[in-house]
Amino acid sequence: MGRGYRHQMLAEEIRKIVSSMLVTGELKDPVFNSMIGVSGVDVTRDGSYATIYVTALSSRPGRENTDEDRQEILDAFERAKGFIRTTIGKNVKLRYTPELIFKFDTSFDYGAKMDKILDELNK
Repeated sequence: MGRGYRHQMLAEEIRKIVSSMLVTGELKDPVFNSMIGVSGVDVTRDGSYATIYVTALSSRPGRENTDEDRQEILDAFERAKGFIRTTIGKNVKLRYTPELIFKFDTSFDYGAKMDKILDELNK
């Protein structure tokens, strides 16, 4: 087993748990009714912090999420942080559950923008 194996496994478990919570509707905030997903999780080496990268499909077809949309999603995750952290602690047997940090993953929006530019160049 290589170095850093444990925190990578923890990151994957956190990703599965939070994704499952979104799919099953455990998170009751109306913001979570839209298409929100967890694109990745980074855990510090000591396991004290976990950065969860979330992404969302725009509620308006053909448009990107606005800054207000992104902030609303991040605010909803901040409100649910305690419940999410408690659920992680129950499902993953750890002495200390990592502190959660939520960030919006903009790589999908960037990829869509590049696709649009390439399509325009091909015309």
